[in-house]
Amino acid sequence: MPHSKQPSHFQSLMLLQWPLSYLAIFWILQPLFIYLLFTSLWPLPALYLAWLFLDWKTPERGGRRSAWVRNWCVWTHIRDYFPITILKTKDLSSEHNYLMGVHPHGLLTFGAFCNFCTEATGFSKTFPGITPHLATLSWFFKIPFVREYLMAKGVCSVSQPAIDYLLSHSTGNLVGIVVGGVGEALQSVPNTTTLILQKRKGFVRTALQHGAHLVPTFTFGETEVYDQVLFHKDSRMYKFQSCFRRIFGFYFCVFYGQSFCQGSTGLLPYSRPIVTVVGEPLPLPQIENPSQEMVDKYHALYMDALHKLFDQHKTHYGCSETQKLFFL
Repeated sequence: MPHSKQPSHFQSLMLLQWPLSYLAIFWILQPLFIYLLFTSLWPLPALYLAWLFLDWKTPERGGRRSAWVRNWCVWTHIRDYFPITILKTKDLSSEHNYLMGVHPHGLLTFGAFCNFCTEATGFSKTFPGITPHLATLSWFFKIPFVREYLMAKGVCSVSQPAIDYLLSHSTGNLVGIVVGGVGEALQSVPNTTTLILQKRKGFVRTALQHGAHLVPTFTFGETEVYDQVLFHKDSRMYKFQSCFRRIFGFYFCVFYGQSFCQGSTGLLPYSRPIVTVVGEPLPLPQIENPSQEMVDKYHALYMDALHKLFDQHKTHYGCSETQKLFFL
């Protein structure tokens, strides 16, 4: 897939700002926070620690989103860099709750981030009455300041209590789960459409327990924005990646894209279109203790719906007619 355009210098800086923001917060604010405890300003971090203790369960009780943060202008620059868009195929009624499968994971999940964690692509106007929540690793919410930033954007913990809360309190909630998880990041290379899904059935069981509708989505272009260096499973580097994942919860991926200069290699993603197609919701009955047969039945229906969604839209967004969607 060819480059759509050469990004502006300002857009490039904005794009670099987002993936590095977690590192900046962790490596700068965290040491500063500890340092202040041993200075005359110790009441400030002490007050925050007290607040943290009282607020500890908030990420598992719906979070604390901020319309102001979700509407920051920086998100529009990230949107325009690729560009990123969202396509609605069916309306979502605010009278129901939804569990949305987000596919594929990609390396940095740009599409899901921009479409569901910000208002840059106009989610609230596209799906009026629906409140989106994108689930991520639970341990992010144990890090001071990072948790506030994530909750402000509507991100929730992928823990069972957090998802159960959102699907059982009020209606109009849309909880997005990147079903393939961090393992799918290692499958993220251009011109591939391989999803880790066949044995991932927990989200279907959760949807059945709450009677939530399942919503398939596929983000075209998510795996096209970076090249990744893949290592053989017997190599030392692959073993290091596996060890890193056991410790930190995600893989240490070696990837590259473009730099500020056209034609050169760098850490900026390629400016290629990313389109998230939101499919038709699949209604599920509410069953408090669904049998494995029932879970398998709706899991198969979900995979079939996702496959049809991919086939219906693939030729419009960079895939060939012969491109196949594979499930691992």
